[in-house]
Amino acid sequence: MPTRNPTSALAAIRRALAEERTALHRAWVTWIVKRLSTMEQVPLGLLERQLGVLLDLLIELTGPLRREVSDLWLDAAEWYGNTAAERGLAAGEIVEEFQYLRELLIRRLSELTDPGTQGHPMGGVIRLNQLLDSGLAHAVVGYTDTLVESLLEGRGIPMGRPDHKEADIENRLKHLEKELVKLQKKAN
Repeated sequence: MPTRNPTSALAAIRRALAEERTALHRAWVTWIVKRLSTMEQVPLGLLERQLGVLLDLLIELTGPLRREVSDLWLDAAEWYGNTAAERGLAAGEIVEEFQYLRELLIRRLSELTDPGTQGHPMGGVIRLNQLLDSGLAHAVVGYTDTLVESLLEGRGIPMGRPDHKEADIENRLKHLEKELVKLQKKAN
């Protein structure tokens, strides 16, 4: 039995995800927006960008930049948890949002697998799941940190803090997008 190269498996997954990025993003955003009742806490455009950054980072984690992007992925995922608390979500809802992304990714990868070939080796799919798990864990940490901070400040459950500023989200998004572009340019 031939030995499979996990790097080539991730490269195949990266290509497939990059090709499907727009469809994946649209499906993830649509699913989240349909289930939100507290959408006014974070403007739709900012949420779309945040989900796009997470997806772009995940795609880069399956490519040659995986080591360089790893810390940025965890940071962005933790911040996603922070903003999820601002959106008034429960911790379980963050898990559901990441689980839906996992479902989308697995479904897309299985659809892109040619039945006449061996498709995407299992090692690459397992690695992708590990990346999602690490992001999810950090998102829950970010959520918990925000919740604890709000409790210590006496605000109770963070259902749209009065001092919440769209500009803070915008600035954080710009920073993450800038860091990702910088890493991508460095690799080229």
